[in-house]
Amino acid sequence: MAINLEVPRKHRALIDQAHQVAMNMLRPISRKYDLAEHEYPKELDVLAAMIDGLSESGASEGAGATGVRRDDIADDKTVKNGANMASVTSIAEMCWGDVGLMLSFPRQGLGNSAIASVADDEQLKRFEGKWASMAITEPSFGSDSAQVSTTAVLDGDEYVINGEKIFVTSGERSDCVVVWATLDKSLGRAAIKSFVVEKGTPGLKVERLEEKLGIRASDTAVITFTDCRVPKANLMGSPEVNVEQGFAGAMATFDNTRPLVAAMAVGTARASLDLTRDLLKQAGVEIDYDRPAYLQHAAAAKFLQLEADLEGARLLTLQAAWMADNRKPNSLEASMAKAKAGRVGSDVTLSCVELCASIGYSETELLEKWARDSKILDIFEGTQQIQQLIVARRVLNLSSSELK
Repeated sequence: MAINLEVPRKHRALIDQAHQVAMNMLRPISRKYDLAEHEYPKELDVLAAMIDGLSESGASEGAGATGVRRDDIADDKTVKNGANMASVTSIAEMCWGDVGLMLSFPRQGLGNSAIASVADDEQLKRFEGKWASMAITEPSFGSDSAQVSTTAVLDGDEYVINGEKIFVTSGERSDCVVVWATLDKSLGRAAIKSFVVEKGTPGLKVERLEEKLGIRASDTAVITFTDCRVPKANLMGSPEVNVEQGFAGAMATFDNTRPLVAAMAVGTARASLDLTRDLLKQAGVEIDYDRPAYLQHAAAAKFLQLEADLEGARLLTLQAAWMADNRKPNSLEASMAKAKAGRVGSDVTLSCVELCASIGYSETELLEKWARDSKILDIFEGTQQIQQLIVARRVLNLSSSELK
């Protein structure tokens, strides 16, 4: 099967639509909700209704958080540009507008991607239309998700969950939380499962909201679970602990969501480059693609290097999404895309601030905001260092115990 990394023709209308939304609806309110942290962007309700309508009509081919489900394909020779490709390309366009607002869209949370990734058909139907946040990180660990210490103990027809989760995106606004907990700490990674906990369940409490450097339009919460009882049917995936399979079931979620985060970084970085090109032109610096970089202004040479780096990140992101659409294992490629795009996103946005000097550093333009927003994209869903570790394990064919 051969991959064509041109933007699929059938997705171009969706991408154009997302770009118009980013330009005409997200950017005009971007600064407002950056300054009004924790205030819900009510303008997003109209957009969320539009996305729901597109999904119900089939026009969007499942783009967005729920578009990461890996559908069966007709045969091994069929090349498909499906919902994963639609999701990463449309999300990149939305983040060209504002990544914090994009993360605040109702029913488009990372928890929704987790449900789409591993829920069975009955659970998909039951949680349809819910806004789901995802709770993984705890005070005792960062990106090493295998260190989950939140417990889920079976008691009759319910699991009793106890623990604390931090940095839960949309933790206050969501309808439910996908929480990662261990069935038996002594069995290691294999015992970690994900559960859907509905808001209002006794024992679930949103403790506080964090104040942050960037993505300030998005609420980030600390949530505690104290003897929180959840129906057995809310455990996603198999309840069996398969030590041989290890962490594979839980990690399948990341294989689907890491390309989405990479797409967020690509969109934010491209916004910075587009504006920087215009600002450099106004200052008399033209980017000439027909001349070698060393024969051009230093700012133009730097710009060309940043564009090349971003193109590498974009292509890796498309590759990871394409492999998901075509039912190919993409753990290596998902981590490569996340590592490359996360690092490039920060490098590009900060470099654009530098290239534009006082304009880049001031609030007269959005460059300084994009630089602040992009930093989290190199951290959440697995830091740069964790991604490099995963890539090394895959390339060298070593287990997590063999390469730490």
